[in-house]
Amino acid sequence: MLELAFSARDLAHTRLALSPLWEVVTSLRVLASPTARPLHRRWADRTLPRLAAAGLPGALLADLVPAQGYIPDFLNPPPPSLTPSPRADLALEGELAVLAAATPEQIRADLGRLAPWTPAVRAFDEDPAAVLPQLIDELRRYWEVALAPSWPRLRTVLEADVLHQSRRFAAGGAAAVLGELDARVEWCSEVLRLPQNTCDHKGTLSGRGLLLVPSAFVGPSVLLINRPTEVVQLCYPSRGVGMLWEQPSAEVPDAVAAVLGRSRALLLTELAAPASTTELSHRTGMSAAGVSQHLTALRAAGIVSSQRSGRSVFYQRTQLADSLLGASG
Repeated sequence: MLELAFSARDLAHTRLALSPLWEVVTSLRVLASPTARPLHRRWADRTLPRLAAAGLPGALLADLVPAQGYIPDFLNPPPPSLTPSPRADLALEGELAVLAAATPEQIRADLGRLAPWTPAVRAFDEDPAAVLPQLIDELRRYWEVALAPSWPRLRTVLEADVLHQSRRFAAGGAAAVLGELDARVEWCSEVLRLPQNTCDHKGTLSGRGLLLVPSAFVGPSVLLINRPTEVVQLCYPSRGVGMLWEQPSAEVPDAVAAVLGRSRALLLTELAAPASTTELSHRTGMSAAGVSQHLTALRAAGIVSSQRSGRSVFYQRTQLADSLLGASG
């Protein structure tokens, strides 16, 4: 069991961030598993042939991100920006620049925790400075093939989770978020516990704070990086992943459709979790302009609310909308 004690300073410095590099690493783990998570089966079936045609992943990257077990911490430095660029060609570059600054000592210390060593890992250990640029180039190529085409949808899901957790922070503080973050995480008496963690350790955050990183691909357990001089990172499963690759048709209540119109009633049923105009357009088949027009009317009536997160605006149902749908059900 891993236990980390919080101080008031640590709670004050608990925050959320998006990380394309975490999505790279966690998605690689999904693809490395012969029983990839069912939620990502459609993405995996589409992506694996493209990766094979591009010769990805190479031996070293495959060895560094096994289907289970330890993943070297240096692969996921704390993201330099809490809200990365929405552009697929820029979203990863800031994190790769931080990764490029990893020292040979850091790399060798992490490689020492891998077992067994393969020839590719041994070559990396012998000359980290020479191999690291090649690894970064491979990570970049993997991103372009596997994740960049889906980044708008991934980003929408992750930003919606950040918005949800932010609202919980505002309503109940850090304890409200940490206490219900994931079934594998326990929060009690200002101590964070990971009962299923393979590391048996008790320590403190020592004022470094905690960075919560939602991921569409992490699982079946959360991932944690606890370096002595860095903010502690906890990568946890994002909400809304079930709607990421397959979007079933929502059941529109006839009573609500009769009052609001079927298009607006459909939008309400789709807003079980916060979503952007672009995502709603993709799900419903309506034009983005049409979705925007309907949401404007629903917001004016107090049936939906909106909140900006970075460059995106997310809409969600209000209590009035929940009451309408509940009554019709």
